[in-house]
Amino acid sequence: MEYVKIAGTEINSSRIGLGTWAMGGWLWGGSDRKECVKTIYKAFDSGVNLIDTAPIYGFGVSEEIVGEAVSQSGMRDELVIATKAGLEWERGGVFRNSLPERIHKEIDDSLRRLRTDWVDIYQIHWPDPLTPVEETAETMVELIESGKIRAVGVSNYSVEQMKIFHSVCHLNSSQPPYNLFERKIEGDVFPWCEEQGITMLLYGVLCRGLLGGKLNADSEFPGDDIRSFDPKFQKPVYYNYLRAVEELEQIASQRFGKNVLELSVRWVLDKCRKDITLWGARRPGQLDNVKGTLGWTIDGDSMIEIDTILNTFVADPIGPEFMAPGPRPL
Repeated sequence: MEYVKIAGTEINSSRIGLGTWAMGGWLWGGSDRKECVKTIYKAFDSGVNLIDTAPIYGFGVSEEIVGEAVSQSGMRDELVIATKAGLEWERGGVFRNSLPERIHKEIDDSLRRLRTDWVDIYQIHWPDPLTPVEETAETMVELIESGKIRAVGVSNYSVEQMKIFHSVCHLNSSQPPYNLFERKIEGDVFPWCEEQGITMLLYGVLCRGLLGGKLNADSEFPGDDIRSFDPKFQKPVYYNYLRAVEELEQIASQRFGKNVLELSVRWVLDKCRKDITLWGARRPGQLDNVKGTLGWTIDGDSMIEIDTILNTFVADPIGPEFMAPGPRPL
């Protein structure tokens, strides 16, 4: 495993972190709690020591599963737990809420579910347009001073929002989406974080399974599966993404003896050499390829060829904006 220190801290994290959104079950067609715990243990065995979760993942379920696995492992001091705040779901929907009282309530609820006395990286999940950024940042300073959190992060924030936040509370991390098909941050968030020395925790590395190499034109996404309304998975656009995956699979196999999943993760690791990529999983078998992403790099010529494939088949990529929750009702 490759490791990196979270900027401005002594927290040593694996460059692959375990994403636990699907473990919550909501928007992923449910999950099996025992299988999820086994998945977390397999991540530990693979050298992964960072677990990223959030209260909204299953409305507390994901955090509870992480808490169960970590407490049973006896490894709390060796692990990096990252969770989030700033979303509420009490009024028939999911809304942004970064008011101080909301954040103070959320950290205590998260600590209880996670069965721990502190969170290593505490992140504001989405910017709240109805709460001043400065006010939210001041609340995070209070949590640092209280000892409940060790480092501060934001997720899905623009550069302008991060600048304001950073002027009040030192930012250690930023969590934007980034993968072969979702590259918008290359024009703003990525260079700004690099310039400021802020560690990125990059989510969506496999683009909700598109880059896993197992989906085809007949794949179905029943129930509340988020892919049933993700624009990328709607035909005929979906076929263009699948054709790109087929071409990427050939590069992975012929040039590196790898598969498209391993190529996709390695691509992010090589693009963001001081940062962390989050690998979502809820079954142990979904982590079988972790070892295959380590110990090699993608050469410059292959990087150019990958760009050519993306520009050919996905010339107008669709971002993840469809996932953004709305502001809270007034």
